[in-house]
Amino acid sequence: MHTSEPPVPRHGDAQSSADAATVGAPSDAPQAQERNGLLRALSPDAYAALRPHLEPVEITSGYVLWRPDQPIHGVYFPRTAVCSLLTPLADEAPVESATVGCEGMVGVPVVLDAPTTHTQALGQVAGAAARVDAARFRAWLPAADGALPLLLRYAQVLLEQTAQSVACNRKHEMSERCARWLLATHDRVGRDSFLLTHEFLAAMLGVRRATVTIAAGLLQQVGLIRYSRGRVTILDRERLEDASCECYRVVRTLHARLLGLSSQSA
Repeated sequence: MHTSEPPVPRHGDAQSSADAATVGAPSDAPQAQERNGLLRALSPDAYAALRPHLEPVEITSGYVLWRPDQPIHGVYFPRTAVCSLLTPLADEAPVESATVGCEGMVGVPVVLDAPTTHTQALGQVAGAAARVDAARFRAWLPAADGALPLLLRYAQVLLEQTAQSVACNRKHEMSERCARWLLATHDRVGRDSFLLTHEFLAAMLGVRRATVTIAAGLLQQVGLIRYSRGRVTILDRERLEDASCECYRVVRTLHARLLGLSSQSA
């Protein structure tokens, strides 16, 4: 699952302006074309101060952004990439506790002034992100107009998402959980088709590969998705939402309430 290459720097990174995940910013604001919702929600002055330190990178699937209990050297704002936060277990494979895409950031411990975390962060779906050195981010945060309250609200959203994930993993059927996870990933990548192997999806859901094969097969049989050779295509978004458990809508509503993000989620 893990790769050894670092995120690849991107130069001249094109950013899409049309995405419901981003908070509305004035058309003349410096971040008006920003793809990441949190960066877009910053005040113009705060964004302008951070912008020189935003290094465009490509995150590959499986790349480890940080390891458990190791220093966090950078924070990441996904634009088209999707990342996972995993909780390690001594005698079992790690379990995903939260997913982060263009609505958020990977690096909340840095906001909370924690040098390490017991979680592991890695790339889930390959794509673009902006990276900021952790020390530079800490230096920027105290003077950034309105940034700390915004990022603390995002930390609350991530906490709520993690709590909802615990309940979901304990009580809901695998096909419902699979639908929820696919919907959330669909939101974040912003396209109907994306690469995702059975092995990776099984690891994210904390089950055996055979279990994922059965759950995805059921969704495919009724025409909600197409899943072939590691590529998922969403065929019927509305019915896939009906097939999902309540957790998808709960986390989506939390984002809207606490951050003003219109439709991205879980």
